[in-house]
Amino acid sequence: MFIQKTLKNEIICHGTGLHSGRKICMTMRPAETSSGITFRRVDLPNGSEIKATSLNVSDTTLATTLGTNGTRVATVEHLLSAFFGLGICNAHIEIDSFEIPIMDGSALPFMELIECAGIEAQDRPKNCLVITRPISVSDGDGEAMLLPSSRFEITYTIDFPHPVIGRQSYHMVFGRERYAAEISQARTFGFLKEVEVLQAKGLALGGSLKNAIVLDDEKVINKEGLRCSDEFVKHKILDAVGDLSLLGMPIIGHFVAYKSGHRLNNLLLRSLLMDESRYQVIDHIDELEGLRGEMDRLSKAVRYEERVFQY
Repeated sequence: MFIQKTLKNEIICHGTGLHSGRKICMTMRPAETSSGITFRRVDLPNGSEIKATSLNVSDTTLATTLGTNGTRVATVEHLLSAFFGLGICNAHIEIDSFEIPIMDGSALPFMELIECAGIEAQDRPKNCLVITRPISVSDGDGEAMLLPSSRFEITYTIDFPHPVIGRQSYHMVFGRERYAAEISQARTFGFLKEVEVLQAKGLALGGSLKNAIVLDDEKVINKEGLRCSDEFVKHKILDAVGDLSLLGMPIIGHFVAYKSGHRLNNLLLRSLLMDESRYQVIDHIDELEGLRGEMDRLSKAVRYEERVFQY
């Protein structure tokens, strides 16, 4: 966890843009230590480099969009989720469109590409952010919070008035193997009537049954069905991992969400960074070992189990 990693080799990806329907070419390259994840639009004559940070999030409508100096890159969350899942913290991405290709609507194709390129450990430790005091944000009936814990945990609850989805909750202690096996293949989803409205507005033009779960009023209309019964909540976790990776360092804490989304996820990170009393940044495993006992004590004091299941 504490060693920086990058790609071993360059790799090129071709796919379709979810909203534009355009064919997109994306190149992922190794990057130097401590450079982070950066994007550059090669289709623009003076495309600015965009660093993947929470403060560079410019829009959270339908997806997470990064932007600086008038240049934007949209739908970054699935790719960032794959990078985080594999421990990649430094990479440079060049793309010839304003959005990342949607692939199959999950992070799995990106993980497979990254593994084909290879992963290289670098000679510098990475910082980690330890949550020392709870912090939460809310919007209507949605809520997202970070609570003290001695490890990175995620508990996510969704609630949709649809017979196939309904209320789903999922908890996981984050790890590379578990992310790859349980989260990475969960696809994005949408409702047929909403897709039709979006396409009438010139959006979701690249959306299809090949890159999303689509539901009518009663059922999933994809012939192959679901990859797992709780694919919906697992995809929300996939998105959240990508959004939380914009902090620029792994979190040691418990992320708890109820009907959250890209906007609340980003608001939580921004609120956290504005209050240094709620976290501590460490850069060595020995520091974490020294804090584990205190984090366990704090997590019990918060009694987050009652917060999670009171909804």
